Amino acid sequence: MKTLATVALAATFAAASPATAQDAAATDASATAPDGTRAFGIEPYVAVRGGWEQFDAEANDAGIAGGTRQNKLNGSIVEGLVGVNVPLGAFFVGGEGNVAKGVSGDIDWQYGAAGRFGLRAGESGLFYGKVGYQWVNFAKRADTRRDYHDMTYGVGFEVGPRDIGLGGITGNSGLRLRGEVQSLGWVNSFRPTLGIVAHF
Repeated sequence: MKTLATVALAATFAAASPATAQDAAATDASATAPDGTRAFGIEPYVAVRGGWEQFDAEANDAGIAGGTRQNKLNGSIVEGLVGVNVPLGAFFVGGEGNVAKGVSGDIDWQYGAAGRFGLRAGESGLFYGKVGYQWVNFAKRADTRRDYHDMTYGVGFEVGPRDIGLGGITGNSGLRLRGEVQSLGWVNSFRPTLGIVAHF
C-alpha cells in the first residue's frame, strides 16, 4: 500500500511539473513589455525639441484675438521637457512639464504640464495621446502681450533606434525620436514638434 501511495505521489508531481513550468514561463513573459523592459516601473526622461505654432484667425476661448487670415499669430519655438512614464505592461501612463522659448515670430514664452497615456510598441516605440494645460506669452511685436492659457490636446509617437533600423545601439530605453501634434484649446492652434528624448 505504501508503495502504491509513493508511486501515485510521484506521478502527481511529474504531471504537475510541466504545468508549473508553463506558469513560471507565463509569469516571466508577463513581467516584460514589448521592448523587453520591465512591465511595471518608473521611467524618467528629458527631451529637447523644436517646432512651430500657428493660431486661428478667429478669437478663441482663451481670449487670443487671432489676427487676420492673412496675418495669423505664429512662431517657431525651441522647447525643453521633463517627465516620467509609468509602464503598465503593454501600456503606459505618465506626466510631463514643458518650457518653450520663441525664436522667431510672435511667440515669446510657453509653459505648461500634461498627462500622457498610450501603447508601448515594438522594441522601444510609444504611441500616445495627451491632455494638459498651457500658457502662452506673445512677443511685444504682437498685438497682445499678456499670458493666455487654455487646455491643450495632442497625439504623438516615440521611436527608438531598433525601430528605425539602427540595431538598438542605445539599448532598450536610451534615446528616442519624438514627433507630436498639439493644439491649444479645441483645435485653436496647430503645433507640430520634433525632437530627441533621453529615457533613463
